[in-house]
Amino acid sequence: MAKLYFKYGAMGSSKSAQALTTKFNYEEKGMSVWLIKPSVDDRDGADMIKSRIGLSAHAQVITPTDNIIETFHNAGKHDVIISDESQFFTPAQIDELRELVDQENIPVLCFGLRTDFQTRFFPGSMRLMELADSITEIKTICSCGSKATVNARIDENGRVITEGSQVFLGGNDRYTAMCHRCWERKIREQQIRP
Repeated sequence: MAKLYFKYGAMGSSKSAQALTTKFNYEEKGMSVWLIKPSVDDRDGADMIKSRIGLSAHAQVITPTDNIIETFHNAGKHDVIISDESQFFTPAQIDELRELVDQENIPVLCFGLRTDFQTRFFPGSMRLMELADSITEIKTICSCGSKATVNARIDENGRVITEGSQVFLGGNDRYTAMCHRCWERKIREQQIRP
């Protein structure tokens, strides 16, 4: 029986690398993978998924108005769906992925962030937490050595930013993974010493 998987982690936890490795493993067994990503994530090119360690692959771009079920049926026959940056899908698109699992008996593996830089759920991630059959945290560490759970948005001087729009694309230049204690401490220190 196919399942909907949500594999989440903080920035720098190798989510994209794991998505691309999973794609390779399926293809090595002769299976066809439909690799998708939301259109909002265009950091490495509109249709590219790229990991920090250098793995990359072309993916089909899904816009917020696309119906994933229709797009899947138009994309040809596939054995598995793998999505990166799944937090940027709409809740309705997550429902469509769930429907593909149930109606087509096809596994769907969603990789992405759980929360934003203010520790609030992304709408797509919240829906995945509600619907996924399997939820797995991909762990990474804070600079103090503790488990990182916060995607701290930073400015060019390394100061933690606590206001702004939920979506702001960036890599290691704009985000760092922190434990909640270090994130709170850094914010307090910035308030004391502006």
